[in-house]
Amino acid sequence: MKAMVVFESVYGNTAAVGRRIAETIRARGFEVAEGAVADLHPDQGASVDLLVVGGPTHAHGMSRTSTRKVGAEDKKNAYPTPSVIPGLREWMDLLPTGSRIASAAFDTRFDKPMFLTGSAAKGIAKRLREHGYLQVAPPRSFFVTTENALVEGALPEAERWASSLVDAVRPSEAARAS
Repeated sequence: MKAMVVFESVYGNTAAVGRRIAETIRARGFEVAEGAVADLHPDQGASVDLLVVGGPTHAHGMSRTSTRKVGAEDKKNAYPTPSVIPGLREWMDLLPTGSRIASAAFDTRFDKPMFLTGSAAKGIAKRLREHGYLQVAPPRSFFVTTENALVEGALPEAERWASSLVDAVRPSEAARAS
């Protein structure tokens, strides 16, 4: 089976989560293409069994060119390859439609109530559905501190979530035996 994990990352947190998700899916037997939106073409999403898409939450939702630029130019940002252009919005606009491929959406956001922070994952999931992708899990958030670092336990949680995605897509051993 094949999967693609694509992400937009400005401070590196979403990239770290995306890579851990890809590693876990790969360890569970999938062939996995992974990378930033600038590195993977949306057409590749039409030839996989599972498409996982993630991005940082900016201004209560998916980032925009202006918010990515502000983050990329932040003097405190040590991430060497922040996403600026294209971003997830532009990348997802080019996704093939009508695919009925399994998908899941994740984001990184401040560890505060969603009504205060918003969620990029909700917007990502909505766009995936609009393109015909099947949602196999609710949108998922992984938290960062106000210092832009992943909270303790975020990466192990990403592993557990990725395993649940594989379980949702691949028939269980018990189902295959019957």
